[in-house]
Amino acid sequence: MQEITPFHIAIPVHNLAECRTFYGEVLNCEEGRSSDHWVDFNLFGHQLVIHYKPKPENQVLHANPVDGKNVPVPHYGVVLPWETFKTFSEALIAKGVSFVIEPYIRFKGEVGEQATMFFLDPAGNALEFKAFKDMGQLFAK
Repeated sequence: MQEITPFHIAIPVHNLAECRTFYGEVLNCEEGRSSDHWVDFNLFGHQLVIHYKPKPENQVLHANPVDGKNVPVPHYGVVLPWETFKTFSEALIAKGVSFVIEPYIRFKGEVGEQATMFFLDPAGNALEFKAFKDMGQLFAK
């Protein structure tokens, strides 16, 4: 596997202060640069930027069925080391995060076995965090 470089993603939020608290205090992301319309965060070594955008009038969460669960689309997140996922998911549960899909193991005992969870930020952006016991399975068929 090649060396991983940080990604950059910018997402819309309709309440900058509420989302700043969520990413900073709930997800424990270190804050970087900011202005009155955007804030940079370190999301497990990747650059996440929340940008203010007025709330749409009819924001609907779209989902696709996967493994009998409704996976929100679009979504973003990070593939974490197995133990980091465990610690992170336990911390989110302790902080009372409401999950769209609670942490669970997909493909148990099969190719691509992974832990995964989905939840929303206060602006309705869907996040997925996952982990593989064997990172070599990340792109396995």
